[in-house]
Amino acid sequence: MKLTLDLPSGDPRRGLSPMAHGLIGSEILKISGEIRTAQAQGAQICNLTVGDFGPSEFSIPTELRAAIDRALAAGETNYPPSDGVLALRKVVQGFYQDRLGLEFPIESVVIAGGSRPVIFATYSAVVERGDAVVYPTPSWNNNHYCHLVGARGIPLATTPEQGFLPTARTLVPLLPQARMLALCTPLNPAGTVLAEDEVRRIAEAVVDENRRREPRGEKPLYLLYDQVYWTLTFGRARHSTPVGLVPEVAPYTILVDGISKAFAATGVRVGWGVGPRAVIAAMRDILGHVGAWAPRAEQVATAEFLSDHAAVERFSAHLKAGLQSRLDRLHRGIEAMARAGLPVRAVEPQGAIYLSAQFRLVGRHGLATNDDVRRYLLNEAGFAIVPFQAFGLEGENGWFRLSVGAVSERDIDLALPRVEAALRKALG
Repeated sequence: MKLTLDLPSGDPRRGLSPMAHGLIGSEILKISGEIRTAQAQGAQICNLTVGDFGPSEFSIPTELRAAIDRALAAGETNYPPSDGVLALRKVVQGFYQDRLGLEFPIESVVIAGGSRPVIFATYSAVVERGDAVVYPTPSWNNNHYCHLVGARGIPLATTPEQGFLPTARTLVPLLPQARMLALCTPLNPAGTVLAEDEVRRIAEAVVDENRRREPRGEKPLYLLYDQVYWTLTFGRARHSTPVGLVPEVAPYTILVDGISKAFAATGVRVGWGVGPRAVIAAMRDILGHVGAWAPRAEQVATAEFLSDHAAVERFSAHLKAGLQSRLDRLHRGIEAMARAGLPVRAVEPQGAIYLSAQFRLVGRHGLATNDDVRRYLLNEAGFAIVPFQAFGLEGENGWFRLSVGAVSERDIDLALPRVEAALRKALG
């Protein structure tokens, strides 16, 4: 029996809630879907769109895979505790103490099905409808999380000269009206890293704002600090945590993290949040109600893997070397084109799996928007990239994110001459 599934008259979406009706799907996933379709039809594409890892390029650690198999064979297939398997929470607690010098009580750790649910739970736990959330642009998904919880987003546009990173000086005027400040470093999408001094100044500004609020009984300003890429820094760049530099900010800071990026395990879905006990308890309950747990077997396996310090070090070295080689290849190639007088430039990679590059083609060859430039490079050069508008930065400025986790060095080497040819053609 064939069913009619749309509403009988009018707009089939009229039954949706206001939140669902106004929700915009991921621009990045939409673009990557187009790329997969083209590849399925035989197109040769250097796919730099999704912030993911191709298993043929970077598979998960063999020790983690084996530990998952053992956990499944041992029957670790039932519900995990709502705050996570205790063994993993203890390992995360120790991991932060050993690697970051941070001592958190076990009640400050919650495990979830990746870092995304942790971010959503943070928004849900501390942000009320109508509250303001300050976040820099470009940044990943903060505009969408604001929509999901009914918050008022206050985007702060950044510049390439700043590495697309915010500064305390630009953030401080916005903090008095904010309920939460959302930061990410190393930064998705720019691949840059907040300097230690800047992290310290921002943390001090959050503490100062809360000292102002406390005597008045006002609700605190929280800091969501997404550090899921923190193990992936290159060259002179180093990761810093607000609570490590300014311990007084700890009651207001939620750290977001997981194994997805550090261990090329995006599909394994194990993430965690670390922060104030009352906030973490609320996040635990939110995650429990929506069932956003990491699978039990994967939690047990992650605890085992993170306890194997030698395996962690080996894989981290392998992953960082492979990513840096790809990022450096792209950066060198684009900078060589710039020296040859072509309208392109890139920001030196510092962390994560991304390169920021500008293709100054708007106004040339009939190209009027960043999306026109994206499609032109895809069609002419088989070069798939994501405009910074997908990360909230407004303007047809030619800036794009290039993600290297799913491509080989050969893919990049073959693509760069095609990009150069496309740029020369656009100059006509």
